[in-house]
Amino acid sequence: MIKRFGQYGAHRVLESIPGLLVWGTFFAAVLAAFFAPVAAIIFIIIFDIYWLLRVVYFVIHLLVAFRTYRAVQVVDWYAKLQEIPRWERIYHVVMLPTYQEELSILRHALTSIAEGPYEKSRMFVFLGGEEDDREDFLQHREVLLREFGTMFGALEFTVHPSGVVGEIPGKGSNLHFMAGEVKKIIDARAIPYDDVVVSAFDIDTVAHTQYFPRLAYLFLTVPNPTRSAYQPVTLFSNNIWNATAPVRIASFGTTFWLLSELVRPERLWTFSSHSMSWRMLIDVGYWEPDLVSEDSRIFLQGLMRYDGDYRVTPMFLPVSMDTVTGATYWESLVALYKQQRRWAWGVEHFAYMITKFKEHPAIPIHTKIKYVFNHMEGMYTWATAPVLIFVLGYLPFFTVGQAQNAFITNSPFTLQWIMRIATLGVLVTGMMSFIFLPPRPKKMGWYTWIVHIAQWVLLPITSIAFSALPAIDAQTRFIFGKYLGFNVTKKHAASRDYSG
Repeated sequence: MIKRFGQYGAHRVLESIPGLLVWGTFFAAVLAAFFAPVAAIIFIIIFDIYWLLRVVYFVIHLLVAFRTYRAVQVVDWYAKLQEIPRWERIYHVVMLPTYQEELSILRHALTSIAEGPYEKSRMFVFLGGEEDDREDFLQHREVLLREFGTMFGALEFTVHPSGVVGEIPGKGSNLHFMAGEVKKIIDARAIPYDDVVVSAFDIDTVAHTQYFPRLAYLFLTVPNPTRSAYQPVTLFSNNIWNATAPVRIASFGTTFWLLSELVRPERLWTFSSHSMSWRMLIDVGYWEPDLVSEDSRIFLQGLMRYDGDYRVTPMFLPVSMDTVTGATYWESLVALYKQQRRWAWGVEHFAYMITKFKEHPAIPIHTKIKYVFNHMEGMYTWATAPVLIFVLGYLPFFTVGQAQNAFITNSPFTLQWIMRIATLGVLVTGMMSFIFLPPRPKKMGWYTWIVHIAQWVLLPITSIAFSALPAIDAQTRFIFGKYLGFNVTKKHAASRDYSG
């Protein structure tokens, strides 16, 4: 990305547009507060009403998605899978890129895969280390081969070389290298490409025991399965009881956002740990090795390759992962900020879509408009909404001066009622967060529940500090061409409670 996107020209202009829109909004809001405060108040009321409608929209979809989520979990998908003729022809490849992780993290990842009911001889597991961590990774390899070497159809370990021209260090480049090794195994065994499903997981991913049967079932029953990715529900719950309050709020926010998106598959992109067909990966040339947000870019690669005929199929089964952690409270907050900024770096897809859509005239214009608008609207409101609602929205009331009338007098009360109704979203998500919590570890006192309730009071602060600011940071860096490398979220086994 650094070499390809770091050039001057049309692409640099496109990269700057999202950030310029954000900063233009902030400057316009400040100027309007001083020179046209009445107009600013009208704008803030309209914006808050729009946000209220979004909250209501979100809550409705969240509740519908949750109902489906609960229904899917009680089904024995392995039994249903066996009702399909020749179901056993499907092979699963699980790719686990890793860097400087503890042996216990790697062991737990393999254990979670081995505990599922799917036929293990048709599961190929790949762990991909990095050259900079070769010595420790190969030591872990020897231990894991002794413990898991005979459990799967294949258990392979790859070491991604460093300093490759055209790459940036990170998950995408590691996955790209691993895919070449996966191809060797598939070709050596003469397995048809259309019979292979690939799951690209973060190393801390713990898949639901029915994940792979459910994935195979969908792959065998949805139309044109190689033209679809498969998205689970991402729960950041492995170590949620040990996380700080801002981290917990951000983690649940991400989970609920993705869950609500699952009932709107026409808007859905891939995120974090997910699955896709091997055929698609072959057709697009694997993951791009020179960007940060590879999890969502791989979806766009498929969308471009198949001229818009590519989609995401919701799985409605969970994969649980770690929240960000640190040795101290402050380190946890810094790690959370960096994680949110890395996710916000997905704004890089705007310039990619505009450029690539021009090269693919066969993609329907309504498809192009839909993806560009949804992406831009999401990135824009991510960066601006919390600041406008909780900070700049109050500025005109201090500058309006003597221009008092019934509208100006009553507008603060109008805004208060709008925000009170919008609090419904906080109430619903707060209540649902308890449903998604794993069992409380025995070492945690009963009073921990009180903290989990009280933490939602921090939502206005966390939405600015750990949502809007990282998004503003990411988009501002694109304005100045200060590109972000891949920030590894360090996993700490000590912060997990494996006993439940």
